[in-house]
Order: sequence, then structure tokens, then C-alpha cells
Amino acid sequence: MKKRVAASQKNNRLMENVADTLKLPKDLLLGAAILTVTGQCEAYVENYSGIIEYTDKKIKLQTKTCRIEINGDRLMVVYYTNDEMKIIGQIDEIKYQH
Repeated sequence: MKKRVAASQKNNRLMENVADTLKLPKDLLLGAAILTVTGQCEAYVENYSGIIEYTDKKIKLQTKTCRIEINGDRLMVVYYTNDEMKIIGQIDEIKYQH
């Protein structure tokens, strides 16, 4: 398992270097998530692959590269598509889990 994780991390670093060298957007090449937060009341998430947990206090999402956990109060997914969503409510904390 450790070899697989190390190989994956090495591959990600290589792809990041390629993206930097060729001046390509990392979200296209790596499938990286894009999180746009406006104040403490709304967040747009792009390139997510699934919802792991959804309550009014916590929304946890799976992306290709990590998990994103949004904590707060009165959280609600206003809309979502296959690859993007809008979250509203009082956003207190955002965590990235690799």
C-alpha cells in the first residue's frame, strides 16, 4: 500500500511540473478541485466526485485528489450537477484531507 501511495504522489508531482512548465491549468490536468468561497455564507465546489456526508453542520465531499470537509451552521446544498455544487449557510471551517 505504501508503494502505491508513494507512486501516486510521485505521479502527481510530475503532472504538476508538466502543468507548470506548459502553463496549463492544474484543474484540467490533475482533476484538482476548485473551491470558491464568498465571505462566510456561500461556496462553489467544482470537480468533486461524490458527497460522503451531508448534514446542516457538515458537508464532506470526495474529489479526485482529496476530501473537502465544510463545517458550519445551517449548511445546505442549493444545487449540484455531476461536477459542481453551490453550498450556502454559515461556513466556519474548511478542511482538506489527503
